[in-house]
Amino acid sequence: MPWNNKGGQGGGWQGGGNNNGPWGQGPRGGGQGGGGGGQQPPNLDDLIRQGQDKLKNIVPGGGAGKMWIPLILVLLVVAWALTGFYNVQPDEQGVEMLFGKQVGEPTQPGLQYNFPSPIGAVLLPKVTTQRQTDVGFARGGRDRPEESLMLTGDENIVNIDFSVFWKVDKADLFLFNIKQPEQTLKAVAESAMREVIGRTPIQDALTEKKRDIEKAVQGLVQTTLDEYKAGILVTEVKLQQVDPPEQVIDKFRDVQRAKADRERLKNEAEAYENQIIPLARGEAEQMLRKAEAYKEQKIAEAQGEASRFTAIQREYARSPEVTARRLYLETMEEVMGKMDKIILDNKQGGGVVPYLPLNELSGKGGVK
Repeated sequence: MPWNNKGGQGGGWQGGGNNNGPWGQGPRGGGQGGGGGGQQPPNLDDLIRQGQDKLKNIVPGGGAGKMWIPLILVLLVVAWALTGFYNVQPDEQGVEMLFGKQVGEPTQPGLQYNFPSPIGAVLLPKVTTQRQTDVGFARGGRDRPEESLMLTGDENIVNIDFSVFWKVDKADLFLFNIKQPEQTLKAVAESAMREVIGRTPIQDALTEKKRDIEKAVQGLVQTTLDEYKAGILVTEVKLQQVDPPEQVIDKFRDVQRAKADRERLKNEAEAYENQIIPLARGEAEQMLRKAEAYKEQKIAEAQGEASRFTAIQREYARSPEVTARRLYLETMEEVMGKMDKIILDNKQGGGVVPYLPLNELSGKGGVK
């Protein structure tokens, strides 16, 4: 159906003449078209016919080119289906989606397949990356007292900064069960720390019980997250700082130093005690052994003297004069043997005999 201009002679689109425009527009000043020659829409039948001619030139076989259209569509469907292959890296888990809903269990590393977009989609969260959530302080060291100040079991206040190290355990639970997993983990960790510190004396929290606190908090956080089905594995809880509040920290440190001095002096006293007591016990044992030996010696000597006296008594009973004479000589030998001696001969008129150095001769082996 050609659109013709029915008003005027010859019509604007049918008229001849030179210098027609691309849409059959004649010159504005007149010409054979007459009647003003306004712009008219194109002939749709002619446009469709021209498109069909161009398609015939492109597709071999002329009119038989319609048979290629299904083949082209099949190729397009195959190419679209091939886009469903995806690769899961060793540090990832794949979560397959179908029409926005998860299907199946998370896929493991390797080449996998799922329905391509827009029917399906795949989420690939990192599951081996170690992540850190800080409680009580911000990155850069800025303190957050609303998180760090906690009440201990003996009703003291302590300032605790700690970090929770964690990683994704199950990707599907991590993605869909909790809306904000990191914020949830932080809230759970703070609550667990307050519970553990609430039954721990401040001295234990500041000194030797830190590792026990870390383990207790880790277990409590993990149990709570498992109840939430958060898909998070807590690998470690690390206390970064455990101090009294800033307002009293100087006085508290003075108290701590005094307690440390007390412990030091106590340890020194115990060390001295451990040193001196064994030494005293050793000396006492030594003296006891010497006394025992001296007692045995004296008893033996007394028994020997008694046996000797008994033997002499028996001999004296048999021959008193001989025994008395022998005792006298033995006694004089014992007494005089240790003294310097000078010999006088009364038979020579009481004079002194020439001097004879008996002692010197005795010492040199000349006279015995």
